[in-house]
Amino acid sequence: MAPILVLLLAGVVIASRGDREPVYRECVSACEQRNCSGSRLQDFRAEQPLYMRLTGWACLDDCRYQCMWDTVSLYIKEGYAVPQFHGKWPFSRFLFFQEPASALASFLNGLANIMMLRHYRASVPASCPMYHTCLTFAMKMDYFCASAVILHSIYLCCMRTLGLRYPSLATAFGAVLVVLFACHVSYLTLGRFDYSYNMLANAGFGMVNLVWWLAWCLKRRSHQPYLWKCVLVVVLLQSLALLELLDFPPVLWVLDAHALWHFSTIPLNVLFYSFLKDDSLYLLKVNSDVLKVD
Repeated sequence: MAPILVLLLAGVVIASRGDREPVYRECVSACEQRNCSGSRLQDFRAEQPLYMRLTGWACLDDCRYQCMWDTVSLYIKEGYAVPQFHGKWPFSRFLFFQEPASALASFLNGLANIMMLRHYRASVPASCPMYHTCLTFAMKMDYFCASAVILHSIYLCCMRTLGLRYPSLATAFGAVLVVLFACHVSYLTLGRFDYSYNMLANAGFGMVNLVWWLAWCLKRRSHQPYLWKCVLVVVLLQSLALLELLDFPPVLWVLDAHALWHFSTIPLNVLFYSFLKDDSLYLLKVNSDVLKVD
């Protein structure tokens, strides 16, 4: 079933303007013939820094990088707009990082998640109904990408709104999300990465996440005053996602809209885990009150 869904998602792949440019293609072809075979390839490997070899940067990758900048220089000299190459803007490489600002932002996002998960674990007793949902599923899913984070949020919303009363329904829904995520990742890893599809898919996931959380928060706002944190997170998350639609060449060849998106979501991690902690403690108190009444 999953392979059929992946095939149905397949679309037509169109190269970017930069890598369609004859100057770029000829440059890459000449560089590959000159440097990526025989003794010249051995010389390239001998001169290549260890960190580049360990992270898989091949001779052809280096040719594409150098030729990309040659083509960009030519475009700027002739007064044309900076083109994209292989679906991406040209970035100034730092060490082995092709997009250093985004890499730094992703690292800080991961750090924020780890810190807040540890804070949540220290603040909320394991007896809380949402404890294992917030921890275990997050640790498994947050390794992958933004899609996993959004789907994780949708799963949390399902567990919070339906799962405590209908566990089997929430489990089935979680399985559907896993299959959906597997199809999503499989499609993105078959051939070239489809950035347009990825953006549309994440926008769709984000809208489901926004509407579901907001509906629940508005319904419960009089009973749980801390729900403003959840409302603020989902609204800001969807609003900041517009940064992914702002397509402009990176400032100083480092900072683009994608990097700004990653940086802007760092404080949202803190606020969302603060909501999860408050909500988990609220559930613990409700259960405790019920037991006292019984």
